[in-house]
Amino acid sequence: MAKRFFTMIKELTQRPYRKRIRVVHKVPIDQEWDKPVSFARIKEELSKSSDIIFRDFTLRGKEEIPCSLGVVDGLVDKDLLDAYILRVIMVEAVDDPVFQEMTLKNVIDRLLTLFTPTNEVKKIGRLGEAIDAMLSGDAVLFIKESQEALVISARGWSDRGVGVPQNESSIRGPKEGFNETLRTNTSLLRRKIKHPSLRLVSMKIGDLSKTDVVIAYVESIADMDVVGEVLKRLSRIRTDAVISGDMLEELIEDHPYSPFPQVSNTERPDIVASDLLEGRIAIMVDGTPSALIVPVTLPMFMQVNDDYYQRAMIVVIVRTIRYWGAFIALLAPSLYIAVTTFHQELMPTTLVLSLAANREAVPFSALGEALLMLLALEILQEGGLRLPKPIGQTIGIVGALIIGDAAVSAGLISPIMVIVIGLTAVSGYTIPYYDLAIAIRLIRLPLMILAGTMGFFGLAVGLYLCIIHLLALRSFGTPYLSPIAPLRIRAFLQDTFVRAPWWASREIPDLVDVHDTKSGRKK
Repeated sequence: MAKRFFTMIKELTQRPYRKRIRVVHKVPIDQEWDKPVSFARIKEELSKSSDIIFRDFTLRGKEEIPCSLGVVDGLVDKDLLDAYILRVIMVEAVDDPVFQEMTLKNVIDRLLTLFTPTNEVKKIGRLGEAIDAMLSGDAVLFIKESQEALVISARGWSDRGVGVPQNESSIRGPKEGFNETLRTNTSLLRRKIKHPSLRLVSMKIGDLSKTDVVIAYVESIADMDVVGEVLKRLSRIRTDAVISGDMLEELIEDHPYSPFPQVSNTERPDIVASDLLEGRIAIMVDGTPSALIVPVTLPMFMQVNDDYYQRAMIVVIVRTIRYWGAFIALLAPSLYIAVTTFHQELMPTTLVLSLAANREAVPFSALGEALLMLLALEILQEGGLRLPKPIGQTIGIVGALIIGDAAVSAGLISPIMVIVIGLTAVSGYTIPYYDLAIAIRLIRLPLMILAGTMGFFGLAVGLYLCIIHLLALRSFGTPYLSPIAPLRIRAFLQDTFVRAPWWASREIPDLVDVHDTKSGRKK
């Protein structure tokens, strides 16, 4: 009976989609991209879209030469198109005495010469190159009877401009952040590192989206084995579309089932530049106002950009508070549950009596209380994130106060549990990276269950499993707990729990495998 039911559901869900499938092309256009340029084939493929424009005209040399200029409306600079490209074609080419003697065989080379002083221009001969150029915003000049074409740089579209990063504020550091235009982002990075060793390698990912991706690294510092591994993993990606850089994160990480982030992301050029100078690699994706950083280590996610713009003594204090905040966010509910449920003898007698009095009318166990409060907290946080910013902040604060006060007044929750969960929530906000904060929120739940069922023994087992998991993690071959395990004394003292003063930091921190810029050997 159940088998028949699931078979019927499968047939019903698949039937409409089978009717909609139809063959548009007997030969997909992607399979023809290595063939010579064919204007008829390109127009057949692209003219069905209203934003793709072909302007047909005829050039007159020794013979009439039919041509067409193909552009995508909205991706080209119309002023540049009119003032420089069409003017060269319509005026200078016609008045050029050399051009008047041209034939179809050599017209491409003469047009290439005419465009060279004013625009970035190149000759192409493959069908795929012509389609890629047009859909990327360039103007493509076709000679209809020729198997070659000219790609003329005419890109120009509206972008957001360089603004202040929204998610990574800085008190004393730079205020500029990446935007959605890839070339703007690479230029911001070039301004930070003015050295020929900075390499920017371009590639396209996505069978349909053809998304531009740039891999950035400093050749004289980065481990080229890691660079090769990054390029290999990206080249192996087979997907229809890459809409944002965050999609690549899951496709290239070493351990996809781990809750801990293995790829860092930032929208600040200064952070990307500093990571590149430490031997790491950046991945920038067109349309994404942030960059991915690999390889990463766990201490990286507890550092913020202001750590490097403040005095070293202040950074030590702030980082200590940050680590204590992460410790409280992870273990505070579990410790409270274990102590009140199994280990009351660890508390002073007056505290035990006070807790017993507060919990006398509460109908739930300590574990049940904590789970209910954390569920309410997660709902409030998720609701606050999805609402507009002013309303979301109000809902989060007011909702927590109202629900907490009502739960205590109704006798469902003890006052001490509200304090513990509130302290846990506030401590979680000290974790700089949202991905790490999410991981701690996920791990906190099983630790609470272990503490509520087996006390400190269960909590110790959970922590041991977490430590073993962290020791086994790798990010592109780099140990996740480096420089703690394996221990690297210089890096540990220079930029982990503390930050050494700048006058004492004359070498690159030994956080990942890098090359010595003086000897060229791997450190």
